[in-house]
Amino acid sequence: MNFFERFAIPHPSPAIYASMVAIGLTVIAIIAGLTYFKKWGYLWREWLTTVDHKRIGIMYLVSALLMLFRGGADAIMIRAQLAVPENKLLDAQHYNEVFTTHGTVMIIFMAMPFIMAFMNFVVPLQIGARDVAFPRLNALSFWLFFMGAMLLNISFVIGGSPDSGWTNYFPLANNDYSQSVGTNYYLFALQISGMGTLMTGINMITTILKMRAPGMTLMKMPMFTWSALVANVIIVFAFPVLTIALVMGTMDRLFGTNFFSTVNGGMDMLWANFFWVWGHPEVYILVLPPFGIYSEIIATFSRRNLYGYKSMVGSMVIISFLSFLVWTHHFFTMGQGALTNSIFSITTMAIAVPTGVKIFNWLFTLWQGKIVFTTPMLYSLLFIPTFTIGGVTGVMLGMSAADYQYHNTMFLVAHFHMVIIPGVVFAMLAGLHYYWPKMFGFMLNEKIGKLTAWIIAISTLVAFMPMFFSGLDGQARRMYTYSESTGFGIWNMISFVGAIGLAIGFVLIVYNVYYSIRYASRDINSDPWDARSLEWATPNPVPSYNFAILPHVNSTEAFWDAKYNNHDLFPGKNEEIHMPNNSGVPFILGCIFFVWGFSFIFGMWIPTIISTIGIFVCMALRSLEKDHGHHVSVEEIIETEAKLRGAK
Repeated sequence: MNFFERFAIPHPSPAIYASMVAIGLTVIAIIAGLTYFKKWGYLWREWLTTVDHKRIGIMYLVSALLMLFRGGADAIMIRAQLAVPENKLLDAQHYNEVFTTHGTVMIIFMAMPFIMAFMNFVVPLQIGARDVAFPRLNALSFWLFFMGAMLLNISFVIGGSPDSGWTNYFPLANNDYSQSVGTNYYLFALQISGMGTLMTGINMITTILKMRAPGMTLMKMPMFTWSALVANVIIVFAFPVLTIALVMGTMDRLFGTNFFSTVNGGMDMLWANFFWVWGHPEVYILVLPPFGIYSEIIATFSRRNLYGYKSMVGSMVIISFLSFLVWTHHFFTMGQGALTNSIFSITTMAIAVPTGVKIFNWLFTLWQGKIVFTTPMLYSLLFIPTFTIGGVTGVMLGMSAADYQYHNTMFLVAHFHMVIIPGVVFAMLAGLHYYWPKMFGFMLNEKIGKLTAWIIAISTLVAFMPMFFSGLDGQARRMYTYSESTGFGIWNMISFVGAIGLAIGFVLIVYNVYYSIRYASRDINSDPWDARSLEWATPNPVPSYNFAILPHVNSTEAFWDAKYNNHDLFPGKNEEIHMPNNSGVPFILGCIFFVWGFSFIFGMWIPTIISTIGIFVCMALRSLEKDHGHHVSVEEIIETEAKLRGAK
């Protein structure tokens, strides 16, 4: 098929044409606004070329919020289609594309960047470092993620979105059953963004192990930093598996190999094994950093030390190990035999034990604590019972014999969402409110925040609890319609109401940001929550070098001890600070990767070759470049510190 023909949309619809118009108008408005306000230079100097881990964290955050609404729009369409029997809002093909992109966007392009946002912004500050170990690699990691996200998001207006589910199972994803370029988009978007994630994993591990402040041993690190370390170790071991699987899938689709086919020696279950060897550790990559955020918030607003520090660390290490030993529970029903099912059933239930340890540690931290009910704390408290529902149903799914009843039904969909929404989304929103004053110098409105938290928590239950019942009744997932005689209609209508409630909650978050930008006081100190860890020892806004004098740590809560136990956190004197220069190479290289991926997707080999050469040229130029960074003088440090700390 000529690649120009493949640009055509497989199933034109008013919604897609409206989206095309909206995208075009948005792009024109952005270009016009930047030109009118003369911000092109500012955009290039301060953001597109930045290597500052804090600005990169904020860019991850903005990207994650945008993808939250992109994936949320898909979710509303799914629930609207299923709200009533025999609905014709979406046809079968459009529905397949919508639920595929919903899962892919939410997991890879919403949850992952949300986590990377807090890792980038918080971890160097928590360990008393001035930057990450490899600042330019950090910038490249972001731009690879961003270009991968943009590549997937143009698919529905150019060529068609992927339609084989977010798990992309073969042979459904091969050329025989998925004839548009949608699956190619999936393969290359995940490949490009996955390379960025793997780079982040290497960068964060190196930063945490080699750049901690004097006196900060591993067992004195804050819990969020521990969670980031463990999650990034999982990334380094898990993501190469996905990389190879995506390469093999690409070769099947573009070059006629048979790795995952059902003929000529291929094995379609090989993809399922590769995918879940990466996919289940990915769940813990998503969940462990939120556990770290909850630990920070619960300790801060309980006004006491986190209970069971060593057991919390140990449980995360055990989870990281067991996360690689449970992947087969995703296909208990696919014929691997009773012995294999029994082994993986045991490991699946075993991984619930260290997770339960963390729940009890949080409860014991709350016990006899002087609890302050802020918005971040409210999300953390609502998380515990909601997540427990998801966890208990996970143990049910882990029983291989019972899984024959639950598998491939809406029960599974309900379980997954009852784990990920409280386990990841609640934590990210809690972290958003918690770290917002450190990121932007003012606080989000507490009344709106608490109202939003209750709406989102209640709507989560309304949206997903009915799926447990319809799933047990036999409603299969991925069905785009059903007959009235099934009796699924009432459960799906309740779920639709819950989805609308979630949409209202997320709109309220946007309103809170708008309201707070306009009316929130800028006269806040650098530690508005009376927090416990080192990121709150920096002034607002945090200067480019983070700390004028590197902190000296002698406890797990160094900042708290400095405030209330008279520990000297900043001994020494001001000295000249060496910092890296900004660079446009990561952004340019990200753009070239975008062209490379797009060209490969449509089999345009000349642009593919040219962009491949461009990638290696950028790498060679970086290798030959002599850039020794710049130094911040003592005088500039003293002046900056006086201005920032004197203003509060």
